[in-house]
Amino acid sequence: MYKSLSFEVNGRRLAAMEWGSPEGPPVLALHGWLDNAASFTRLSEYLPQCRLIAIDLAGHGFSDHRPAGTHYYIWDNVADVLAVADQLGLKRFSLAGHSMGAGISMLIAGAFAERVEQLFLIDGLAPLDYAADELPVLMAQAIDKRARMGRRTLRPYTSFEQAVQVRMGGRWPVSRQAALWLLERGLREQDGGWYWRSDSALMLPSVVRLCEAQIEAFLRRISAPVLVVMADRGIGLERVEAQVGLIDNVELRVLPGTHHLHLEQEAAVLIAKLMNDRLHCAA
Repeated sequence: MYKSLSFEVNGRRLAAMEWGSPEGPPVLALHGWLDNAASFTRLSEYLPQCRLIAIDLAGHGFSDHRPAGTHYYIWDNVADVLAVADQLGLKRFSLAGHSMGAGISMLIAGAFAERVEQLFLIDGLAPLDYAADELPVLMAQAIDKRARMGRRTLRPYTSFEQAVQVRMGGRWPVSRQAALWLLERGLREQDGGWYWRSDSALMLPSVVRLCEAQIEAFLRRISAPVLVVMADRGIGLERVEAQVGLIDNVELRVLPGTHHLHLEQEAAVLIAKLMNDRLHCAA
């Protein structure tokens, strides 16, 4: 079982799920794009002596959406996570991040090294980077697309079970149990249909993006020990292999699994053991 948490950050509600021992080492967990805090449910089973707090990032799960017309830039999550840590009274904490959440964790550790004890990154390391000379064109394309699309409401699913089947067979497939965890927090029922709670604006392209030199500057400033666990059938392994050399204290592990390997039992057990060993927690 988990404990539900709620925080107010700049007039917006951020929701979270907490598992484990209140006296254990605190780990703030950050999910991937279009997922939610329930992404860490499987992993929490094997981290009972840690204080695991998974946050619904803005626009996801039970957290509020950003105001209309506001963009979802990955770096805006940095301030949100730090605000949650402050409200929890955590001067220092570890971070566990999956995919997009790994990129947010990396930005926090690079910008606020004094706050971060350890980094546990799952099938991800850094935000996407783009060639600097492509950024003007990408900005124009993003603005044009945003003007055309705006905030759209996606068609609802006719049943919860239909949504489960779609999520199981999505771009990054997950098991039925994992789909149930994610959708119980990610869907809402209205007028006989099932809608995503996540903000449709998350689907719009970013107007401002990071280039390779900016990403490398953050990676070089990380002082916390870093564990990167990649899936052999995940995404971005070659890119991560090229980037880990920029971090002073880093270990890269490649485990059997897909992009959501932390939701797969065998991989979750292995990831939790690595985390417990580093956090000095008895499983």
